[in-house]
Amino acid sequence: MKTILIPTDFSAAAANAARYGLFLAQHLQADIQLIHAFKVPAEARAAAQTAWPLNDYEQVKRDCVLELDNLRHQLELETIASVSPRNYISRITGTAELGEVTVMTRNLVDHYRSPLVVMGMSGAGNLQRLLIGSSSRELIDKATFPVLLVPDLPVTKQLKKIAFATDLSKGDIQIIHSLASLARPFNAEILIAHITDDKYDTVARQHQVNEFMSGVTDQANYGQIYYRHIKSMDVDHGLDWLSEHGQIDLLAMVHRPHPFFEKIFKGSHTQRLARHIRIPLLVFPPDAHGVCF
Repeated sequence: MKTILIPTDFSAAAANAARYGLFLAQHLQADIQLIHAFKVPAEARAAAQTAWPLNDYEQVKRDCVLELDNLRHQLELETIASVSPRNYISRITGTAELGEVTVMTRNLVDHYRSPLVVMGMSGAGNLQRLLIGSSSRELIDKATFPVLLVPDLPVTKQLKKIAFATDLSKGDIQIIHSLASLARPFNAEILIAHITDDKYDTVARQHQVNEFMSGVTDQANYGQIYYRHIKSMDVDHGLDWLSEHGQIDLLAMVHRPHPFFEKIFKGSHTQRLARHIRIPLLVFPPDAHGVCF
């Protein structure tokens, strides 16, 4: 059985991500594992203790487990309220451990062979933060699995159109094949969005597009895939336009080392991302071949 991992810091943003993860899990016939990584309190570190007292550890863990149980109960109530004869009833479990959220998540992905990690774009103040630029960025930088970032705004629980931003790299064809396994249970369209400026040579682009789409047709085996070229001064503004005017429910892209992605996940550009990404953002690692949702 497939298991979707949902890291949480018990913030409202993380709870919103969990609810969206539950929506996906019910359609993908997957179970949910809520995970929380807690740290040694700052005062214990300041005291330079060689070992954290066992009773303190047990108390903190009990508190975290109680929070996980509360969140699990809330999700189970939503499951009961939304269940229909066609819905899969996802089994929801939780685990809390001392450590870093990135390490814990990667270990559990390996353990469960999870196809997807769902987490919030922002977190809760002084708690373990799930924020672009910190835990989310670190997880994405090191992930060998897809990570879905959910904004803390209310997100419509529907998946009718998915946009995949691509530079037409051949490796993206396998990613689209994986993306089709997510779209299929929803009968969702996949819009392949290629964003370039007006200086892009039209003839050369058309040849590249034809070759790329031929590969997609051969490998993806999904009929609802369409191509659109978006002219924009840069990828940033093109994605801004696409997310606001493209009538899409989810934006997917591949995390490759290049200036655009570095702008998004580092420094002051974080706030600009939050402004124009008001829909879930699905980030694939470049080597995510064979992922099946």
